[in-house]
Amino acid sequence: MKEPKSYIGLLTFLLASVAGYCDTVTFVSGKSIFSAHVTGNFIVFAAQAISENHTSSWLQLTTFPVFVTAVMAGGWLSGQVFNRYILLLVESVLLLLAAFATCILPTWYNLNSVNGIYLIVMIVVFALGLQNAFGKLYSQETHGPTTMMTGNVTQVALDLWNLFRSGFTIEASLKESIQKQFFTIGGFLLGCLLGALLANLIALKALFLPSLALLICSAFLLSTTKNNI
Repeated sequence: MKEPKSYIGLLTFLLASVAGYCDTVTFVSGKSIFSAHVTGNFIVFAAQAISENHTSSWLQLTTFPVFVTAVMAGGWLSGQVFNRYILLLVESVLLLLAAFATCILPTWYNLNSVNGIYLIVMIVVFALGLQNAFGKLYSQETHGPTTMMTGNVTQVALDLWNLFRSGFTIEASLKESIQKQFFTIGGFLLGCLLGALLANLIALKALFLPSLALLICSAFLLSTTKNNI
C-alpha cells in the first residue's frame, strides 16, 4: 500500500481544480459570488454598492460569516476524527447537496430567484471553507494553498527570477519548487476553464462534477490511508 505522501501531487491538482471550478461556477451563475477566494467579494460588494444594485450587494458580505463558520467547523471536526481526509469527504457531500438543490428547488432555480441561488451558493461557500481549513491544518498534504493562487504565483515569479539570476542553472530544489507551483496553478486554471464552460451550459447544475470527483478521491484516501496520529 502506498503512503499518503505519494498522492500529494494529485491531491493538490484536484483540490486546486475544485476550487477554481467552484469559484468560477458561483461567479458566473451564482450572482457574481466568489465561493473559494471569498475576499474577492469585497470588490464585488464595493462595485455593486455604488450602482443601482446596492440592495443585493449586501449578499456579498454574508459570505464572510459563512466562510468563518465553516473554517471553525473544520477546526472542530479535525479534533473529533482520526483521519484528516474526513474534512474533504464532508466538503464533497456538501457540494453534492448543493448540486442536488438545483434539481430539488426547480421553481426557485428556473425563476432565477435570488433566494434559491443564494442558498445554493452559501452551501458551496461553506464547503470551500472546509477546504481552506484543510489546507491550513494539514499544509503538508498539498504543495501549497489550493483555493487562492496569489501566493503561488508570487512564488513562481521569485523562482523564475532566481533561475534567471543563476544563468538558468536549475538546482534540484528550485526545479522542484517551480514544478509544484505550476502544478497547483495549472489545476486551478483548468478548473476555472471547465467551470466557465459548464456554468454557461447548465448553470449551477455544473456543481455535480467537482462534488463527485472529490467524493471519489476522499473516499479512496480514507480507505487507503492510516489514521492520523
